[in-house]
Amino acid sequence: MGENAMLNEWYPVGLFSHTKKGIYKTALMGEPIEVSAAAGGDAVVTTSAGRALPVIVRFGHVWSSLGVPDKDLFSIPEADQPGRRFVEVGVVRVRCSPLRAVENFLDIAHFPFVHTDILGAEPHTEVQNYKAEIRDVEDEVWATQVKFYQPQAAKSASGGITTEYMYRVPAPTCSVLYKTCPPRPSEWDVITLFVQPLAEDLCDVWPWMALFDDETSMTDLIHFQQTIFLQDRSILENQIPRLLPLDPGMEIPTRADMTSVAYRRWLKRHNYTYGAQLVAQ
Repeated sequence: MGENAMLNEWYPVGLFSHTKKGIYKTALMGEPIEVSAAAGGDAVVTTSAGRALPVIVRFGHVWSSLGVPDKDLFSIPEADQPGRRFVEVGVVRVRCSPLRAVENFLDIAHFPFVHTDILGAEPHTEVQNYKAEIRDVEDEVWATQVKFYQPQAAKSASGGITTEYMYRVPAPTCSVLYKTCPPRPSEWDVITLFVQPLAEDLCDVWPWMALFDDETSMTDLIHFQQTIFLQDRSILENQIPRLLPLDPGMEIPTRADMTSVAYRRWLKRHNYTYGAQLVAQ
């Protein structure tokens, strides 16, 4: 269902650092694959039948595709910015649609209720006006002018602040979040969600961060982000339907859901429907 349009996209399939530890067995869109390193150290991805798949190593991860991608993997300029710390958070397996995982990452309204006293708190539950759009030149979904009060916006934050966000969806199963950087207000912290579709209702999520934070230990940075996402996992695994509905009449959106609405429209425009539910059942 909707598989062909997404076959030619790039997907994360493992950490590059792990290729040196031997063969990593995983799956991509239902196809068993193996990730390993060649004699020269380059990453290699093959199907169980031995077919070599295209490979890109970027943002500390190995990316591959079952099809023939007609474009390069998206860029994140901050990944080349001196002074940033790059945090490989690891992987979390989630029993949900890969598209659901991305959509949840775009949801602002759940902060006070799911990430209580960290990314949100009552009575600060109102989602202020913001802008969501499909940018045709970049062919990406963006949300800007997003602001939310947060008791602890980042591990480096020492108290509650009103945090500004920008959301970017450059690929069907990837999202990039830019948010206020407490130590450097003129810069953005970058938090990404790279989602590997194992099946239409199962995915591996690989968070990655590019931060300005010289104080916090790498272990604490990883634990902070894992705590946030594990709070999301219980919500994601209980959503009904498990696949992401693309029919506008299947779920009633609110003002806070503008980014989700734009994301779903963008998915339908490109026939990115692997992991989606097209009609009410």
